[in-house]
Amino acid sequence: MVPKSKAAEATKVAIDVGFRHIDAAYVYENEEEVGQALREKIADGTVKREDLFYTTKLWCTFFRPELVQPALERSLKKLQLDYVDLFIIHVPVAMKPGEELMPKDANGKIILETVDLRDTWEALEKCKDAGLTKSIGVSNFNHKQLEMILNKPGLKYKPVCNQVECHPYLNQSKLLEFCKSKDIVLVAYSALGSQKDPNWVEKDSPTLLEEPVLKAIAKKHNRSPGQVALRYQVQRGVVVLAKSFSEKRIKENFQVLEFELTPEDMKAIDGLNRNFRFFKLPFAVGHPYYPFSEEY
Repeated sequence: MVPKSKAAEATKVAIDVGFRHIDAAYVYENEEEVGQALREKIADGTVKREDLFYTTKLWCTFFRPELVQPALERSLKKLQLDYVDLFIIHVPVAMKPGEELMPKDANGKIILETVDLRDTWEALEKCKDAGLTKSIGVSNFNHKQLEMILNKPGLKYKPVCNQVECHPYLNQSKLLEFCKSKDIVLVAYSALGSQKDPNWVEKDSPTLLEEPVLKAIAKKHNRSPGQVALRYQVQRGVVVLAKSFSEKRIKENFQVLEFELTPEDMKAIDGLNRNFRFFKLPFAVGHPYYPFSEEY
């Protein structure tokens, strides 16, 4: 874990470098720090609020419809902002409501519950109508779960995006194709692989940035493997997130707009796909809405 002060610092550096899309979440427990950084950058004239695109996420303990708007209001209060640009359902699996982010039973097992996602979605629509968020979307949904929302009777707004793990080892080509056909933007997290947080990721996971194919393409373009992995997503029409706390790498991540991969490069990177997932959400296996039992 990174100290919270680091989140504020990294946010300010990112804005100075030119980033405008900030991807955050209630469960990251750093919205006060990030909000403070945004307000400082607005106050010093670097950006206006309307230049920024801020995303937050509805955590699993707030899926009951009556809890949705209060959860967003709680994030807004921490941020000291009037609205967010995007509010998304963090994962399709609900947990027992309450103050605990990870409610556990006596055996240390996470306590899940089943809330109809269509009811949760309706509550997100109300948040948009109330002006608390400009857009609404989802995260970690498979295509059947997207379909369920899209086919909901009385749907008022469709999800603008589906934010999922996406990188050369899990390139999500089928889900991407599905999302494009429905005008849903695919947003990629863990686009650089993952910093193997033992709480979420198995320790023998492969290291994406050590991949020889990426290293060779990077060398050819005089770029880093990370820049190649990010550029790959940009060229396939994916909105890509990059997490870093290092000023040097934050700058480097922004430079992906300065070069282009050839069709051969793209094909070689496509060839790395092995449907390998860093984030398998093991606590949710067996839940009726566990998203990763479907092929895509």
